[in-house]
Amino acid sequence: MECIRNFSIIAHVDHGKSTLADRFIERCGNLNERKMEQQVLDSMDIERERGITIKAQAVSLDYRAADGRAYRLNLIDTPGHVDFSYEVSRSLSACEGALLVVDAAQGVEAQSIANCYSAVEHGLEVLPVLNKIDLPAADAARTARQIADLIGLDAASASLVSARTGAGVPELLERVVAEVPPPRGDPHKPLKALIIDSWFDAYVGVVVLVRVVDGRLARRDRITAMAGGAVHQVESVGVFTPARVTRQALEAGEVGFVIAGIKDVAAARVGDTLTWAERPAAAALSGFKRVTPRVFAGLYPSDSDDYKELRDALGKLSLNDASLQWEPESSRALGFGFRCGFLGTLHMEVVQERLEREYGRDLVTTAPTVTYRVHVAGGGVIHVHNPDGLPEAGRIERIEEPLIAATILAPKKYIGAVIGLCMEKRGVHKRIQYAGAAAALEFELPLNEVVFDFFDRLKSLTRGFASFDYHPSGYAEAPLVRLDVLINGERVDALSTIVHKDNAARLGRALVEKMRDLIPRQMFDVALQAAVGARVIARTTAKALRKNVTAKCYGGDVTRKRKLLEKQKAGKKRMKRIGKIAVPQEAFLAVLRVAR
Repeated sequence: MECIRNFSIIAHVDHGKSTLADRFIERCGNLNERKMEQQVLDSMDIERERGITIKAQAVSLDYRAADGRAYRLNLIDTPGHVDFSYEVSRSLSACEGALLVVDAAQGVEAQSIANCYSAVEHGLEVLPVLNKIDLPAADAARTARQIADLIGLDAASASLVSARTGAGVPELLERVVAEVPPPRGDPHKPLKALIIDSWFDAYVGVVVLVRVVDGRLARRDRITAMAGGAVHQVESVGVFTPARVTRQALEAGEVGFVIAGIKDVAAARVGDTLTWAERPAAAALSGFKRVTPRVFAGLYPSDSDDYKELRDALGKLSLNDASLQWEPESSRALGFGFRCGFLGTLHMEVVQERLEREYGRDLVTTAPTVTYRVHVAGGGVIHVHNPDGLPEAGRIERIEEPLIAATILAPKKYIGAVIGLCMEKRGVHKRIQYAGAAAALEFELPLNEVVFDFFDRLKSLTRGFASFDYHPSGYAEAPLVRLDVLINGERVDALSTIVHKDNAARLGRALVEKMRDLIPRQMFDVALQAAVGARVIARTTAKALRKNVTAKCYGGDVTRKRKLLEKQKAGKKRMKRIGKIAVPQEAFLAVLRVAR
């Protein structure tokens, strides 16, 4: 165990985590030049296309240090986006050290601060690393001062590297060996292995990524999950180099995978503890605090016959993505589907795209909402994450909305624009801190104002220089109402949304105007209305397509033309009464595009 080092790479988005991991893999000789590629640990197509890390990836490296000793380096490359912070938290629990990578040209950004604080909370040794020193705009001294001012971490002796060219990487590996402490554990105690990730493989069943804390995990061992209780026999164990390499056993302190013929996705939940079935450990490891979804949306199959297939796909995907939560629901407009909980809108987009690509599902997604706390008459409290579940107005005593504590880092010249945007979103300014040419602003914001277009507008107002991080900070009472959309007098429950009372009229007008362009034109006028309760606050009409039924009337009495027009009018009246209008996917996303 003295020669094992478990560490993560943490950073803000696009600060070079995955590229630095590539250089480590190259330096340790795990892949030859023919197999090496950029961001080799980003294995999903969606990660490569978006240029971001979504899933934390582990790789085991064999490194011979300058003192001649052979070390096993277990490296975990983590995501940088705030929506995938749960991946970072799980990865840090399997490590003793973390490399805090900061772009020497861009400086400290919001997620750099959040990830560093998370590493300190886990008791890790944090090594600051200044990346991209080869860029003309790089300023290592300024970035080191920002780390000290904004994070409180002494960066005077930070490692200077270029993940693109490999400069400084050998020296950084030596620092990892020297300064990251070895793992703690007892190889003679009963097995304790923490499940830090798991995913479904069509050929071998569930693959479990574990950190062995105590004991030894070997082939043919009979193991059980302490929370699940099912007993399985280990078929193979091993490590990723990043190729899957089998071993006879995983020793205490090591990170690797286990395959035990597990077919039930619920039998290997992230955060559970694996132990021997015959000689179990006395108590489970602390695991992880169960993640709380912040954004909810409905996922429905385009064809109602695909409901079972979508359920199976969600079950397999939620095994791989422990932050995804789902439960069945039904809609009068869309039929049977699922209400899913996500950590943010990017997380929602990624899950939808993975369901479509990896599992071949064709989906209809409703607009996202957050969880509201509704106090009803009689003293009860209801948690509402679907606008359709809001009680009648007469039963509601008050509604509380979730708040977040947001940290925004931006250049000083954009402070006015950032404050203006936050005040427009009903934010409360807490404090501002200056560090060189940048400023860190702290606001308390309603979460439902943030999940729609806040980040896009923030990037636009600051020319892409601002960064944003947040965490939940409780609930506060607010005058909220449900805004309904009616098509031909019939409410479409999947288009309902909960908004602030003062904004309801403006948002209702904007929404029906947007819907008018999205609803396919019919042979009759379609009335589009926005309503709060029984009161209509906005209305527009999608005009009918008009067929020229008199085109073939050449001459003749005018009554002949009038007869055709009257016949057409009666037909349209009948169609309007019995006609059903198919609402396209774009209409459900129109709520997102309406300026809030």
